[in-house]
Amino acid sequence: MASMALELMGFFLGLLGTLGTMVATVLPYWQISAHIGSNIVTAVANMRGLWMECVYQSTGAFQCETYNSMLALPADLQASRALMVMSVVFSVLAIAISCVGMQCTVCLDGSGAAKSRVAGTGGGLFLASGFLALIPVAWTTHEVVQTFYQHNIPQSLKFEIGECLYVGLASALVTMLGGGLLAASCCEDQSGRGRRNGPGYPYPVGGAMAGTGTRMTSQAYRSPPVSQPGGAKGQTLQALVRSASESSHSTNHAQRGKKNTGYDITGYV
Repeated sequence: MASMALELMGFFLGLLGTLGTMVATVLPYWQISAHIGSNIVTAVANMRGLWMECVYQSTGAFQCETYNSMLALPADLQASRALMVMSVVFSVLAIAISCVGMQCTVCLDGSGAAKSRVAGTGGGLFLASGFLALIPVAWTTHEVVQTFYQHNIPQSLKFEIGECLYVGLASALVTMLGGGLLAASCCEDQSGRGRRNGPGYPYPVGGAMAGTGTRMTSQAYRSPPVSQPGGAKGQTLQALVRSASESSHSTNHAQRGKKNTGYDITGYV
């Protein structure tokens, strides 16, 4: 139960991180124009993202323009695009693989080791996805901060950290946390704790055989009494019945000694 709870928590954290990564990838709020100095009161605000650049006017008009040429973009922007797209792809694959490997699903049911390995693979993909999303977010944040404190750049060209950088950072950390929980649940399953009970629980596999033998023995104990006819034939028959009862009693004790984990579901002693 503990491993199943870890798997569910890790899966939902990874799913939440994937949604945040998608939002941070699509929206243009990576860099926002800084309102400092003579730009404190301005009628235009500029926003830059991975795919477009937008302008917001004080009249309420919002206009965006996508980057026309991909090869004309700076190398850091191209790398940020590629890493964020790879992060989203890895997250989608991790969600699909985790759905197959989690204990709450019926896929690969009956093979506990393979199922736990599949769940661990999904956790590893979540970890890789969060790490890939963390690189461009940290890279862009460092570039914005370094550019802001350069004195040779005009104040109108300086930008601040946008909301998408905060969302991307939180999403990357949440995704990596979810992947770590999935990997931890996989390690717990392989160590033998938190596994599902096998077929026939709570009775062992040999419980039916032991119960059948016990029932047959109990039926031997409940055999109807044999009338004792007169003469030597009656004494011989009585000795045979006594020897059969003793042999069945010893057989019953031997079976109980070998399989002391069996359960008698018939109610006979």
